[in-house]
Amino acid sequence: MPFMAYNEAMPSNITMRKIAEIAAEQWGLITRRQAEQAGIPERTLARLTAPGATLARVAHGVYLVAGSPPPDHVELRAAWLQLAPEVPVWSRTAEQGVVSHRSAAAIYGLGHLPADRQEFTLPRRRQVRRPDVTVHVRKLDRSDWIGIGGLPVTRPSRIASDLLWENEDHEAVARIVVDALRDIQDYSRNFVQALAPHASRLGFRQGGGDQVLLWLADIGGDPEISGWIKGELARQESKDGPAPSPMRVVH
Repeated sequence: MPFMAYNEAMPSNITMRKIAEIAAEQWGLITRRQAEQAGIPERTLARLTAPGATLARVAHGVYLVAGSPPPDHVELRAAWLQLAPEVPVWSRTAEQGVVSHRSAAAIYGLGHLPADRQEFTLPRRRQVRRPDVTVHVRKLDRSDWIGIGGLPVTRPSRIASDLLWENEDHEAVARIVVDALRDIQDYSRNFVQALAPHASRLGFRQGGGDQVLLWLADIGGDPEISGWIKGELARQESKDGPAPSPMRVVH
């Protein structure tokens, strides 16, 4: 019996192959739940996750396979895996969480807001135990996010809109908008659409996403981008017909 128990705790080639196959598609990371679902016994997992063993703890229930280089944004990736630890990366959808807000801006390298917490958007409320993880409950359309390095990440236009809903500093949001347009990481038409719901509460005509975009571009402090946006909006207006005068309402 002791010999059998010892063998059960020893990782076999089959066990290591199972771990490697999962981790290879997840930046070298694997969750305890995924390992359990792959049929790896608890005693074997305990041995593999011991200090200095094959699996190095990155976050609670998330491990990096020894010899794998830590991926970029490893804490963010680990937090994302924790949201649905049983679901492998290749089977995930927006239902398991999309990187958003400041965390998304950090992925793109936009603006200067510190990503001091891991932020995600989910369609329904989810309890999280980590104080550095924030879950925003909101429905996302498929056009609101794209895949970047294996992570679902909201588009810059959606980032700007989300941060405005969170009453983030307008100048900081403007910096994200300007950076995204300069680096062609999103399109002006997407910003116009995403910013439209904010227009009336910011003092512009209702639905005036174009006015909000121009305003943010101006306070973003980049005359070249501001001028380019005005030209883009003028070209769009010539196609669709004139819009109401972009006059900001003064209360």
